[in-house]
Amino acid sequence: MRIRELFNPLPGNRYLEVTTHIDAVSYLLASMMEEVQGRLNIALYESDILSQDIEAKVTHVADIKSLPRVMPREHDMVILKDIYRLHEDKNALLKLAYRTLANAAHIIILEKKGVLDTKELMQTLEDFEFRAANEIDVLEGYDLVMAKKMHMWGNGL
Repeated sequence: MRIRELFNPLPGNRYLEVTTHIDAVSYLLASMMEEVQGRLNIALYESDILSQDIEAKVTHVADIKSLPRVMPREHDMVILKDIYRLHEDKNALLKLAYRTLANAAHIIILEKKGVLDTKELMQTLEDFEFRAANEIDVLEGYDLVMAKKMHMWGNGL
C-alpha cells in the first residue's frame, strides 16, 4: 500500500482519523502507531460496526451535524476519510482539524474518486490557513489532498 509512504509517525505521536467506516487504511494507521508507541484516535460517524479488534481509541459521533470532541494541538495528523463531502458543516470540520493539529502537522482529506473538486478543496484549505496543499495519487479509487498547518502562519499564533 503506497499510502504508507505519506506517514512517518514518531514515538508518542497521535493521529486522528475522522471517518464513516474502519477499513484497511484504519488498520494500517493503527499498526504504524503501535510500532512507535503512538496512538490512533478514530472518530466514527454513522456506523453500527463495533471495532473491538483495532488498536485505536474509537469514539462514536452521533450524527453528520456533530463534531468529534478533541483537544487543541492534541494531534500530529488529522485524516478526514469519506466524511468531508458528507458533513453538514465542512467549515466547522476544517476549523476543528486546524485547532486539534500541532504546529507543522498535516491534514489529509480522502474521498472516493470523482466526488470532490480537488482544486476548490485546495483553495478552501488555503483559506483556512493550511499551506502547501497537494493532490497525491497513492490510493486506488480515492482522491487524496494533503496540506500542512504551519507554525506562525495565520491562525497558528
